[in-house]
Amino acid sequence: MAASAEAVEKMQTRKNYRNLWHTDLMSTIQADPAYCCLSLWCAPCVSYLLRKRALYDDMTRYVCCAGYMPCSGRCGERNCPEFCLCTEVFLCFGNSVASTRFLLQDEFNIQTTKCDNFIIAFMLCLQQLACICSIIACIVGSEELSQAAQIVNCLADMVYCTVCACMQTQHKVEMDKRDGKFGPQPMAIPPMQQMSRLDQPIPPAVGYPPQQPYVGGYYPQQPPHYVQGHPPAGYPPPIYDQPAYPPQGAYPPPGTQPPPRYGY
Repeated sequence: MAASAEAVEKMQTRKNYRNLWHTDLMSTIQADPAYCCLSLWCAPCVSYLLRKRALYDDMTRYVCCAGYMPCSGRCGERNCPEFCLCTEVFLCFGNSVASTRFLLQDEFNIQTTKCDNFIIAFMLCLQQLACICSIIACIVGSEELSQAAQIVNCLADMVYCTVCACMQTQHKVEMDKRDGKFGPQPMAIPPMQQMSRLDQPIPPAVGYPPQQPYVGGYYPQQPPHYVQGHPPAGYPPPIYDQPAYPPQGAYPPPGTQPPPRYGY
């Protein structure tokens, strides 16, 4: 019960991973078509090489099914890890591919996209359907049902081999990225920022004309009076002739009393 609960917890944790695979399952054929064909025709050998590479070629770290299955650590891996890995990839090929996938996901915090999950789920559902059809055909004993079950089995096997080849190619491309075989990442042009942020001390000049650079410690366009060092002639401008304020005769002469108010 504890092992199953731990496995469920790990599956829930993988849903919160933020990184993505370098290439999705639909693009693996374009990413490395030669390796995809090799994974299709020599699937167990490729699985052996990928697991060893995922362990950084250190077989002392090998555990059966990467520690994700109940048999992990109980098959004498420490005595002969190479033989145990060969047995795993030939007798439990599907588990070997899935274990390498989980190993890479947990190491690099990689989540599987919805499209990849749909492809893997379709493969598993088709396998279950083929098994159900075969059981029904055996029970009923109908020739037509037997032929239909064989067709479903062939289709399920084709999908299984194709998806596993794409998954192993995906793992290989991810480890190529890990080992730096793609070279340094080129510097990209940063996106245009429309708003200032807390980590941006000076807001971007969006919607404003670019400022002119300094030339010789002065602005390129200086007012003439600052360039000459003193105001020009006629500065400040003369005051226009305005009538005196307040105008004469607007107030009573001194010594006179204001008129009395009405009603008193």
